[in-house]
Amino acid sequence: MEDFGSWSILTTNFLFLLYIALGGIVLSSVLHLCNGKWRFQVRKLACSFAVLFPIAGVLLLILLFNGEHTFQWLAHAHDGEEHLSGWHNYTFLVTRQIVGFLLVVGLCGLFIRYQYLSEIDSSYRVQRRFRNIALLIPFMYFIYGSMVAWDFEMTMWPNWHSASYGAYHFQSNFHMFLAFFTIFLFFMYRSGRLTQPFEYKIFNYMAQFMLAMTILWTYLFFTQYLVMWYGRFPEETARYNHMMFEGFGPLWWTFLAFKFLIPLLTLAMTPSRQNPTIITGVAFLIVIGTWLERYTWIAGTVDPVYYHIPMTSMFDIIVTIGVFGLAAWAVRRTLVRYGLVRA
Repeated sequence: MEDFGSWSILTTNFLFLLYIALGGIVLSSVLHLCNGKWRFQVRKLACSFAVLFPIAGVLLLILLFNGEHTFQWLAHAHDGEEHLSGWHNYTFLVTRQIVGFLLVVGLCGLFIRYQYLSEIDSSYRVQRRFRNIALLIPFMYFIYGSMVAWDFEMTMWPNWHSASYGAYHFQSNFHMFLAFFTIFLFFMYRSGRLTQPFEYKIFNYMAQFMLAMTILWTYLFFTQYLVMWYGRFPEETARYNHMMFEGFGPLWWTFLAFKFLIPLLTLAMTPSRQNPTIITGVAFLIVIGTWLERYTWIAGTVDPVYYHIPMTSMFDIIVTIGVFGLAAWAVRRTLVRYGLVRA
């Protein structure tokens, strides 16, 4: 457990890549179901991030293989120090994570395939099947996202639970994807390398979307704490206090400012939503805030002696640069391969 803080870095990076890959599919699905006309300009770019699934899959296997380095409660289970629920059965955890991941990747692959077919085949059969698959994507995201939230964050503190944690987790990560995708679109737009440029107004749409998700994230974030505080459940508020006041206070208040305070005050003003540079600046803060949020919830489940402030060790830096460097290479290769950008 001595290096739990370092392994928390790898877990955080895994969750980031996983939700970037998922986010592109979910965004395309939601825009299709809502009949958003601007979806045709961005959906291929969004779905290109599905190339990150294999990298996320490898990281998942590494995390599962490392057992108690990833899941700190496993050491207590082996020692018999604490009674754990059936959900903490490690064989069950490994099985559901691998099976769930494969099912999700399969469904996302079907979505991408039928999205392509819907563009070249206007038959009723193809269009209806694509719509039906698109309908399944949000349900898949909610169910799978809840399972990931419980396994990699909520139950890291055994016997601690929140009825809304699953929704809080996957909504926060969709918030992050919107911000990440906005940054991606900004640099692609400025580069002039897109083979099918999108309209300038897309930035305004993304800003409105981010503002809505900022408000929803804030609601879900405070809902958990208010229920525990007003209900007088000191054993459950202990986890919040553990993170807020025992070493991770600066990170806690930083991600709260980056994901709530600054985005809300900035994007609520109409002129700001018309300026891509300001929108992208806010998006950077949301992405950084979400990374800090994930790390805080994961690493903050143990005694402060076992974790550290992120990016203060060479392991943290090398692993993060390696993971995201490989991800950037894979996405760039995919964009060129499918003719979305000029080489």
